Amino acid sequence: MAARAFRWLDDRLGLTGIYRTIFDRKIPKVNWAFTLGSATLFLAVLQGVTGVFLTVYYVPHPDQAYESVNYIMTGVPFGWLVRGLHHWGATLMVITVVLHMLRTFFYAAYKYPREITWITGVLLLLVTLGMGFTGYLLPWNQRAYWATTVGTSIAGTVPFVGPIIEQALRGGTDLSTLTLTRFFSAHIWMLPAALLGLVGVHMYLVIRLGISHVPAADE
Repeated sequence: MAARAFRWLDDRLGLTGIYRTIFDRKIPKVNWAFTLGSATLFLAVLQGVTGVFLTVYYVPHPDQAYESVNYIMTGVPFGWLVRGLHHWGATLMVITVVLHMLRTFFYAAYKYPREITWITGVLLLLVTLGMGFTGYLLPWNQRAYWATTVGTSIAGTVPFVGPIIEQALRGGTDLSTLTLTRFFSAHIWMLPAALLGLVGVHMYLVIRLGISHVPAADE
């Protein structure tokens, strides 16, 4: 029965062909450094899953944000675990993205025909940093408040457009309810949408072009 159901789906969706293209493909001899991309993808999925659970209880308002996070940590069953995974997963994701980019650079995997793969990787790094920056404010404690104040002030030093960027990030001259709302919206909607699209393009290129090999001594 299961075999018949699979054949029915395979005839219409081409599941076998998809499996062979994505999973059953030849790869060159590589080392552990080539697993950093997969590790980053796993952490991105982990961030998405834990983030969805956190939004069930989180309240993006200055009067309730800190209390809602505290409730997640102390009142929600396994809430401390979910938030811990999300918090440390964000840090690990930044580390793995940076290491993955360094590996790509030092192994010269950004050269022809993988230039667009490299460009999407750079954009993914920027989106990852943006998600870390916007998520840091959400607990709305003293450390998050002043760190975001410093971060937005640094953005305001950009020549010509700095004040506009700072005003757009803060929603005014100082951090307020509007700042928290904008950061929350960017953290759960705008940046994840950009991340999902870029990951899709990046993975398509990796599958289409294959992964690079470890350069030989004469390369």
